[in-house]
Amino acid sequence: MTYRRTLLPIAAAVAFAFASIGPAAAAPAGKVSAEVAASADKAVLAIANEYYDAVARFEPIGATENGDNRFDDQLGLSIAPARRAAQFKLYRGFAKRLQAIKPYQLDVKGRINYDILAYELQGLIAMERFPEHLLPVNQMDSVPVTLANYAGGEASQPIGTVKEYDAYLSRVSQMPAWIDQAIANMREGIKKGVTQPQAIMISALPQFQHLVSDSAETSIFYTPISKLPASFSAADKQRLSAAYRKVIADKVIPSLKRLATFVEKEYIPACRTSTGLGALPDGAAWYQARVANATTTTLKPDEIHAIGLKEVARIQAQFEVLGPKLGYTGPAAGLPVWVAAQPKFYPFKTEEEVQAVYHKLNDVLDTKLPLMFTLQPKAKLDLRLEPELSRATASDHYTAPAGDGSRPGVFWSVVNDPAKYGSPGMTTLFLHEGKPGHHFHIALMQELNLPNFRKFGGNNAFTEGWALYAETLGKEMGLFDDPAQYFGHLNDELLRAVRLVVDTGMHAQGWTREQSIQYMKDTLGYDVVAKSETERYMAWPAQALGYKVGSLKIQELRARAQKALGDKFSLPAFHAVVLGDGTLPLALLEAKVDRWIASQQ
Repeated sequence: MTYRRTLLPIAAAVAFAFASIGPAAAAPAGKVSAEVAASADKAVLAIANEYYDAVARFEPIGATENGDNRFDDQLGLSIAPARRAAQFKLYRGFAKRLQAIKPYQLDVKGRINYDILAYELQGLIAMERFPEHLLPVNQMDSVPVTLANYAGGEASQPIGTVKEYDAYLSRVSQMPAWIDQAIANMREGIKKGVTQPQAIMISALPQFQHLVSDSAETSIFYTPISKLPASFSAADKQRLSAAYRKVIADKVIPSLKRLATFVEKEYIPACRTSTGLGALPDGAAWYQARVANATTTTLKPDEIHAIGLKEVARIQAQFEVLGPKLGYTGPAAGLPVWVAAQPKFYPFKTEEEVQAVYHKLNDVLDTKLPLMFTLQPKAKLDLRLEPELSRATASDHYTAPAGDGSRPGVFWSVVNDPAKYGSPGMTTLFLHEGKPGHHFHIALMQELNLPNFRKFGGNNAFTEGWALYAETLGKEMGLFDDPAQYFGHLNDELLRAVRLVVDTGMHAQGWTREQSIQYMKDTLGYDVVAKSETERYMAWPAQALGYKVGSLKIQELRARAQKALGDKFSLPAFHAVVLGDGTLPLALLEAKVDRWIASQQ
């Protein structure tokens, strides 16, 4: 389960410190005039807008994933060393300009823009020392696979108008240059001892091999031409068909063959047999920077490891209570295996039956959520089946609405075989990926009149932390009164807790891939996801930490507010405070909630 979105930019601060928080930010005596405040706010906004456009042009696929389709005809070459160096020079320039503005001169909204921008720039600049461009592909994401997933026109990049057809072709035509740069980078990485773990590249190889085709017409990148709208003119159909055929045959297929051959024959044999990021040069600092990015905190890997172990124990204690209610009397760790073996939890024969459950749940939530939320997005949530084109490799996920409102938010359910689609996890999945999880947060961000760097940006701890917190609301809405659905919730929560343990274990404590897989098997009680999840954490160090850390922080802030305010506490008001400024780093969210508590007292 994941919200399919590239969080731009990579705000990976090693030390978390807002320039404008704390005693040093105190304003001098006297009140700042409205004119001065307006001028300072305008200056911050100007830097923010330049910064966002620079990031979007540097990583245009990230902009597309975030619902900004202005750069859909561009691929970018952010992995090129010269371009990367130029980008970091830009970041340092933005930071210098921002530091010249006095935070105390800003109004409330300007201050938030300032703090988030300062944080993001600090984090980006901190990442310059780490050669991430030497690791351009893995089994979780790569430019060729991303563009292949766009080919059906139902993902983040729309392909429905003549202009959109041209934009996609333009992007695909730039892929060979990206592939050649990626190969050059990986060769450089081999020389410097900076390679991916061999195991994950063995998993990635079939993806690249499957992208190679015998002809343009059989290539996945030719898919748009097989779906040309009848409304297109004959001239456009002819022109587009010929252009796609030529680019794919002359450029794309040869480059994909080069990539697949290089990975198989040259890269995999040279890849490292170690597991974690800590095994690379400067790896401990590299991982700590990624931890800071993923969690927006100063937590150390050992601290997160301990939190994970504590959460695992708490959830397994819940399994002890829940098991008998489901008819199970064995040890807690065996509950997931037992549930997975019960035919009654696999009631579906068709895709439509799966969808019907989600539609019914959506209707129920429409009656319950207004009691918890006064702040809701205007954008609708569509419920759709994942297209067959990408179904085999996808997991249930959410995609954001278009920034201009032309496309709704979508909850995609991935049903490869209805008979194997388990029912216990459906409620918690929809609360996370649909509403009030990602949809209430992400769709609302498009409507809050935020600067682009906030509307289309963010951080993993808030985004995934909010969605995981949203799952917990199912209990007070009565949606987990069914023990099977409550099991589904706890089972998913256990996975998020296990992630804290194995991610930090592999990247900071020297765990091997096999050690992680075994821990997941022993703790989760089943091995269906142990290999793929372990390899996900190997490919994306620290990415999975944000879920639990963010969720625990939101729960902590809610408990703090309830204790402080007593009868004055309003859950809808609390949710409005959390969501009302879009995505925030957790320290800024905490400061905001504390100010709200003080104002209510």
